[in-house]
Amino acid sequence: MKLAMSLALLAAILSFTPRLALAEDADKLAGVLVPGEDWHVAAENLGFTDATSADADGNLYFSDLRAKPALVYKLSPDGKQTKVAEAAMSGTKMGPDGKLYGCGSGKVMSFDLADGKATLVADGLQPNDLVVSHKGDIYITETGKKQVTLIDPKTGKKTPVDVGISKPNGIALSPDQKLLYVSDYGGLNVWSFTIQPDGTLADKKPAMTMKAPEKKPEVAGGDGMTVDTEGRAYVCTALGLQVFDAKGELLGVLPKPQDGPLTNVALAGPDLQYLYVSCGSKVFKRKTQAKAVLFYKEPLK
Repeated sequence: MKLAMSLALLAAILSFTPRLALAEDADKLAGVLVPGEDWHVAAENLGFTDATSADADGNLYFSDLRAKPALVYKLSPDGKQTKVAEAAMSGTKMGPDGKLYGCGSGKVMSFDLADGKATLVADGLQPNDLVVSHKGDIYITETGKKQVTLIDPKTGKKTPVDVGISKPNGIALSPDQKLLYVSDYGGLNVWSFTIQPDGTLADKKPAMTMKAPEKKPEVAGGDGMTVDTEGRAYVCTALGLQVFDAKGELLGVLPKPQDGPLTNVALAGPDLQYLYVSCGSKVFKRKTQAKAVLFYKEPLK
C-alpha cells in the first residue's frame, strides 16, 4: 500500500513538473495573469480547432477543421456557440466593413455575419493565417511558399511583400499598426516589418526569440499569435503560449491546457480580457489583466 501511494505521489509530481518549469517567469507575467486563474474549457466536442479571433463585443470566432463539413463558429461571452459558416478556415479576423474574413482551402473569403453569405476575395493561394488592418488591407502567411502576401480586399490583387521565412505562420499587428509580426513555425524567431504607406513591408528583423523543445532546439513551432494593448505578444508554440513584452523580451511560457497542437490565440470575452486558445479538440479560456487589440479598429496611439 505504501509503495503504491509513493508511486502515485511521484507520478503526480512528475506530471506537475512541466507546468512549474514553464511558469518559472511568474514574476514577469504578474502584469498579465490573474492569481488563482487557470485554463477552463470554453468549447468542446470538436475535431480540430483553429482560427481564433475576436470582435468588439467580445465574441470569439474559431474553426473546427475536422467537422464534416468544416465549420466556423461564433462563441459569445456568455458561452453560447452558433454556426457562422461551412468553410475550412485556418485563420479568421474581423474587417473594418463588419465582415469576418477567413483564409484556407487555397483562398480568402469574407462572411456576412447577418446572413452568413460567403464571398470570394482571392484564390490561387496557399494561406495559413491572416490579419486585417483598419484600412482593410489583408496580410496572409503562405507557409509553403515561404511568403507573406498582401491582398487588396476590393480587387483581390495579390502582392508578395516578403519571401524567405522558413515557415511563416502566425501573423499580427502592433497596437499602433506600424509593425507587422510573423511567427516562424520552422525556426525560433518572430519577425517584424515596418508597414509602408502603400502596405508593403520594410525593415525586416527578428523581433522575438521563441523557446524550443529540447528535442528540437532549433524549431519552436511558432503558430498563431495576437497582441494586447500594452504591446505584449502571445505566440502559440510547441512548448505552450509564449508571452513577450513590447520590446521582444520573453516574459514566460503558459503551459498548454491539454496535450495536442496549440494552434491559435485571441483575447475576447467580457471586457476583451480573456485569453482563448484553440488546442486540439477544445477551445480554452482564462481571465487575464490584459486587453485585446482589435486590428480592424483605429490604431492605438
